[in-house]
Amino acid sequence: MTTSGMSDHKLDAGIIPTLLKKEGILTDEQLAYAIRVHTKLTTPQTMLDSLLELGLVTQEQLQATLRKHQLNIRLGDLLVELGYLRASDLQQALAIQKDSQGQKRLGEVLVDGGFIEERKLLETLSYQLGYPLINPDFVRIDKALQAQIPLNICKQISALPLYRSGEQVVVTFADPLDQRSREVVRTHIPNFLPAICSKISLKEAFAALDHAGQTVATDDNTIIGMINLLFEEAIEEGASDIHIEPLKDRLRVRFRRDGVMGHHKEFPKEIAPQLITRIKVLAKADIAEKRRHQDGRILFVSRKHGLNLDMRVSFFITIYGEKVVLRLLNNKGTLLDIKEIGMAPRMLEHFIYDAIEVPTGVMIVTGPTGSGKTTTLYSCVNYLNNINTSIITAEDPVEYVIEGIGQCSINPKIGVTFEETLRHIVRQDPDVIVLGEIRDQFSAETAIQAALTGHKVLTTFHTEDSIGGLIRLMNMQIEAFLISSTVVCIVAQRLLRRVCPDCAEPYTPTPLDLSRLGVLTTDLAGAEFKHGRGCKNCRFSGYRGRLAIFELLVMNEMVKNAILEHKSSYEIRKISVETSGMVTLMEDGIVKGARGLVSMQEIITDLPRLGKPRSLHELRRILGVSR
Repeated sequence: MTTSGMSDHKLDAGIIPTLLKKEGILTDEQLAYAIRVHTKLTTPQTMLDSLLELGLVTQEQLQATLRKHQLNIRLGDLLVELGYLRASDLQQALAIQKDSQGQKRLGEVLVDGGFIEERKLLETLSYQLGYPLINPDFVRIDKALQAQIPLNICKQISALPLYRSGEQVVVTFADPLDQRSREVVRTHIPNFLPAICSKISLKEAFAALDHAGQTVATDDNTIIGMINLLFEEAIEEGASDIHIEPLKDRLRVRFRRDGVMGHHKEFPKEIAPQLITRIKVLAKADIAEKRRHQDGRILFVSRKHGLNLDMRVSFFITIYGEKVVLRLLNNKGTLLDIKEIGMAPRMLEHFIYDAIEVPTGVMIVTGPTGSGKTTTLYSCVNYLNNINTSIITAEDPVEYVIEGIGQCSINPKIGVTFEETLRHIVRQDPDVIVLGEIRDQFSAETAIQAALTGHKVLTTFHTEDSIGGLIRLMNMQIEAFLISSTVVCIVAQRLLRRVCPDCAEPYTPTPLDLSRLGVLTTDLAGAEFKHGRGCKNCRFSGYRGRLAIFELLVMNEMVKNAILEHKSSYEIRKISVETSGMVTLMEDGIVKGARGLVSMQEIITDLPRLGKPRSLHELRRILGVSR
């Protein structure tokens, strides 16, 4: 059987291609051709992927075949052929199941053993076999069907009849491929339609039915407990955002972890009004207003984790009700030392001595939303913070609290606007001024003027790269000579997900990878790229945590002259690379990827490609990085 991730390509096509041939969808010649192509691939993939890419089989034909022959396909074989499980993992799981002496189903072993995520398993079965994925909490269970299958039998076979759909009864299974469970259901309900649900949701449904079908009363205390638990779970899982989204039939909760959205849990639609009203109370928003968007802020005291969680809350009106997004702001104690932000040794040395420690001028940290600009900015502030330095800030809002500096949080509701705050800042006799963000021409001019009067200004900007920051300042009608005489440094950055160290495996860049990077194999000599297979510790994503990628432009005379001469961004970038020792975002990403810290996929998809990267050997020399 051919599997994803295996180094050798066996000529055995597998169970599913054989069934496709049996159904007349594939001919012997087509299958032989697909096997020949598959064996020559440099990138491992499943035989089914090859058949689909070659256009020999459609997704609809594959699903129809799987549904027709579902009882002839074992769960493990199906997952291996679809590429969601390795053959070696299946053998290990089968051995564990054998040791349990039949006490555990294979699906249960695979999930409990960390071989595959339960939701991924269920979604795969739902998609490939055409079974609906139904959570019993979100449907009206027909109690009359309990007379057809007693509840104690349902518990034994992990299945539950839900409701009638025409002539059929929809029955949800924890493992719809378990033939014993299906046979038991068939003896009681001959005409049924299988559905899938998680083991946990099935247990919760049984518990609810045990209590005479009554769900737990959602009084104020219950709602408060649910929200508190949600906040605690967000802290525990390291989420940066909580999304509470009303759907047609349920309330979905997703967490953003490591910059990527992921499913967390779901609530019945009926409790949505109470849940959102409670969050509005905490955020000091108008609970009577349900037709307009609102904002608020929550300070949650976590007893479990012993910290104060500051959250910015947004209420957004959708067709199914109010969507709530909570941004978990950074707290005191999470401040990084400047040496811990992830810069390469020589880049960091350049950054400290030629930018941060320069007494006057503007230092800009640039990048898109969620790229870690504020963390870098406050690492610099923390480095400069001492008894001999006066530091004052204007932020919207204050995300880090630092002892010993004057921090102002913008609040337009009471007249503390950005413009008003900037006018008063210079009267506070500061040495260092920190502006949360350059947002318009007024704030850009204020930063430039403050630098001209002998202040050091630290701020952030939203641009693609460091050169883009210079060009955008010019587009704000700031004179070129003012930019060249005040801006001392621009740092561009991104956050890429770290390859999970617990499931990291060696990765060889494909010809397509090299082509997209614009490099040759010889340019990456000595690299040790890795990618994550997926495990319990990284929630089967292959990634755990994030790492900053930097591009540092320290202004020298050649770059300043290029600005004064209004050269193009391409020319300024070329001069910066050749004369100031600038390493681009893509190049820094390649160096970190070559150490197995970030994946090739993230480098290609998340970093701007603005020219051919230099060789890995040269980049390591410039950055002072050893293997």
